Amino acid sequence: MRYVAAYLLATLGGNDSPSMEDLKAILASVGIDCDVERAKIVIANLKGKDINEVIAAGSSKLASVPSGGAAPAAAAAPAEEKKEEKKEEKKEEEEESDDDMGFGLFD
Repeated sequence: MRYVAAYLLATLGGNDSPSMEDLKAILASVGIDCDVERAKIVIANLKGKDINEVIAAGSSKLASVPSGGAAPAAAAAPAEEKKEEKKEEKKEEEEESDDDMGFGLFD
């Protein structure tokens, strides 16, 4: 991912065809060593492509990925029971909190 990010930063900076040295310089500026093989793969896969088109194609693929929003709605019934249990636990915790006699561990 860091190599793709470095490639994108180079293209956003106006370099239409970033080289290995460009990626190394960007990664070195934030203290990351460059794995030459991985950088070569990124450069080979993105060379000659319009970055905006690549991003648009990737965004359309991500739109079809399910986000899992329906699962919490199915678990709504047990939530009421948990609320009652939490109230009881809070009462117990309040009673136990007096054990420290006003002194915290890091005070």
